[in-house]
Amino acid sequence: MKKSVFFGTLAAAGLVAGFAAAGTLDDVKARGELNCGVNTGLVGFAAPDANGNWSGFDVAICKAVAAAVLGDPTKVKYVPTSGQTRFTALASGEVDVLARNSTWTFLRDNDLKLDFVGVNYYDGQGFMVPKALGVSSAKELDGATICIQTGTTTELNLADFFKANNMSYSPIAIDSNAEGEQQYLAGACDAYTTDASGLAATRAAFANPADHIILPEIISKEPLGPAVRHGDNQWGDIVRWTLNALIAAEEYGITSANIEELSKGSANPEIDRLLGTSGDLGPMFGLDNLWAKRAILASGNYGEIFAATIGESTPIGLARGLNAQWTQGGLLYTPPFR
Repeated sequence: MKKSVFFGTLAAAGLVAGFAAAGTLDDVKARGELNCGVNTGLVGFAAPDANGNWSGFDVAICKAVAAAVLGDPTKVKYVPTSGQTRFTALASGEVDVLARNSTWTFLRDNDLKLDFVGVNYYDGQGFMVPKALGVSSAKELDGATICIQTGTTTELNLADFFKANNMSYSPIAIDSNAEGEQQYLAGACDAYTTDASGLAATRAAFANPADHIILPEIISKEPLGPAVRHGDNQWGDIVRWTLNALIAAEEYGITSANIEELSKGSANPEIDRLLGTSGDLGPMFGLDNLWAKRAILASGNYGEIFAATIGESTPIGLARGLNAQWTQGGLLYTPPFR
């Protein structure tokens, strides 16, 4: 989900963020632990198991940053944040990085004074309905009741879509994905709308996923990615290039299985610089030369993470689509490591 630009709590978060001071790297090192803001629980993206161990697509970002900075992917304190609390938690310093499905928007970047360091999932808003409703298109939802988190970009997109198609709807306000799931399954709403990836994750947790369909319409652009506080460029660079390292590793064919062999030297100078075999990229932003190698080893490259957490062989069942490498028709493209 992507909480948006209503002024209230989030505007207050922006005011706090405006005073963010540099030094997050030093704070994390001194603490010996990364405070990482995550979803309160979205299967495949960020959710704890019965023993409190967190895993998921977004969690892998937390682990990679901890590995790069602290040398250990387990040195993470996971801080569950809701759509309403996530930006305040980041701005106030409660978390060092927000690795929670959040949309990069102009107002969040500028008004809230957050820095989105990249996109780890290109998404768009969709609709889920029970098969029994007999609907095959979002344009057949005229007069429907729809579960939606209020105060979000989701809410604004929904209003625009229905207005553009001369349709009406009745919103059912929810505060979290868990509440939305509960209300939807209880029949309180005809449809549930959020990011298409979130719908897939939510449906996968149902007792009977096949009884529900995600409609074909995607009504918005939702570039999701990790965010840091504005004003600490060194920390922003570390998180940005850690994400880039995971994406580049897939492009260059660096995997969990061959990374140790490639670390001895390769025919590709870019791989050598990325893995610290040559050059001095790490010291340029306060880390050693093995930072990227550790980040990749934490959970694998981007493709390995995607496949293990939300890919087509998982219950979430997401295809790569726009999240394929640029060489495979997708949008994943990193600047050079040089």
